[in-house]
Amino acid sequence: MVLNNEGIKDKAAWESKGYKLPDYDREKIIVNTKQHPTWIHFGAGNIFRAFQANVVDKLLDEGVLDTGLIVAEGYDYEIIEKYNRPCDDLSILATLKADGTVEKKVVGSIAESCILDEDNEKEIERLREIFRAPSLQMVSFTITEKGYKTKAYMSKVVDLILERFKAGALPISIVSMDNCSHNGDKLKEAVIELAKEWFKEGKCDTDFIAYLENPKLVAFPLTMIDKITPRPDDTVKQMLIDDGVEDAEPIVTSKNTYVANFVNAEETEYLVIEDLFPNGRPALEKGGILFTDRITVDKTEKMKVCTCLNPLHTALAIYGCLLGFKTIHDEMNDAALKKMVTILGKEEGMKTVVNPGVISPEDFLDAVLTKRLPNPFMPDTPQRIACDTSQKLPIRFGETIKAYRANSSLGTDKLNIIPLVLAGYLRYLEGIDDEGKPFEQSPDPLLNELKGLPAKDVLKRTDVFGVDLYEDNLAARVLEIYVRLQGKGNVRKELEKL
Repeated sequence: MVLNNEGIKDKAAWESKGYKLPDYDREKIIVNTKQHPTWIHFGAGNIFRAFQANVVDKLLDEGVLDTGLIVAEGYDYEIIEKYNRPCDDLSILATLKADGTVEKKVVGSIAESCILDEDNEKEIERLREIFRAPSLQMVSFTITEKGYKTKAYMSKVVDLILERFKAGALPISIVSMDNCSHNGDKLKEAVIELAKEWFKEGKCDTDFIAYLENPKLVAFPLTMIDKITPRPDDTVKQMLIDDGVEDAEPIVTSKNTYVANFVNAEETEYLVIEDLFPNGRPALEKGGILFTDRITVDKTEKMKVCTCLNPLHTALAIYGCLLGFKTIHDEMNDAALKKMVTILGKEEGMKTVVNPGVISPEDFLDAVLTKRLPNPFMPDTPQRIACDTSQKLPIRFGETIKAYRANSSLGTDKLNIIPLVLAGYLRYLEGIDDEGKPFEQSPDPLLNELKGLPAKDVLKRTDVFGVDLYEDNLAARVLEIYVRLQGKGNVRKELEKL
């Protein structure tokens, strides 16, 4: 079974192995997309293939859409050269469900793949042609927050937006779908900053800057995205090989990107978008994407980051490192750790959760606790999540502490798990696990500085915790727990008290 246009003509072979194939006329969709592009996406990585491309694929099957996606890669061109084009832009999506089953489908919604290489005139001219198209409604990105800070990348993007301006100041929505706070604002800032530099250098005039700053012509919506798409999994690869799929062995590019003709992902997914589309937009709400106002997008992010997901991740990361766990899902099989994060989310977090309205916090948290964190197919590690913990604590725990202090019926005396997590962090900084053995702490810009401080002084760092822990008796309570965590086996003993 070969994953390309010719290979999927043998429909019976694929379907006999449980793969769903596109029901739409893909050739017709490709022609229509190239002639009338509506959506181009930058960043040909796993989350795009597993999420956005799959949503469009479903809507093509249902006849809701008659154009597919164009994808462009501006960092690692080998993704396009070694995966997209040899596979005719087809992709296998293996959805890894918490019950241990796998849903397999061939996604065909990507109609064209482009390389954002300024040294390749043919590739750049095709991209300029796409940006000149009046039909283009959305330009989206999953290039990580670092991508917006990379001048070389953003210069290529701004050049294409300038091309659209020259074509008649055509309206467009430029949408960051990266997992970072206020992503649309960060993308807008990067674009306008470059445009202002170009004006000083004589590369554009003030009309272009005015175009970028006019929300009726160019919009930069906020979004909140949430879906776990790890690198290609060996178990999934072997399953595909056993099915007869050829070339399923992942390729590692020269830029250390893991590329395969398949992507594996969890089933749970959320994408909430501020509904700002000056040139209209595809009916993506029919595929489960939520469109709302700016305030609501901000609330969904706070719900996720401050209560329903990220604090639980950090708690598991800290204690997972101390107890020698190598995967998050194994931690969720530990009764004490599972109880810790359940109380953290359902009891302590829910008392102050920001309810965005478009997503139920209770349902979101329930999916985290019952489907996402325990999923054996999601090989995420506490060590990876423990990276940059000092930068994460202010948002993941500081905001809840502030809310408890601001509520006269609560107060931090009602918190038990958050002090336990903060005490665990002090213990983590020692670099000695619960068996008394050294372990290597994850990278963190403040790690060496904090390791050199006494515990009581670490707790004075408002930059680390987001609040003054000494404002009430919270710091004293954290230190009491920290003392009890000292010595071999006492981390486990403290957890067993829950």
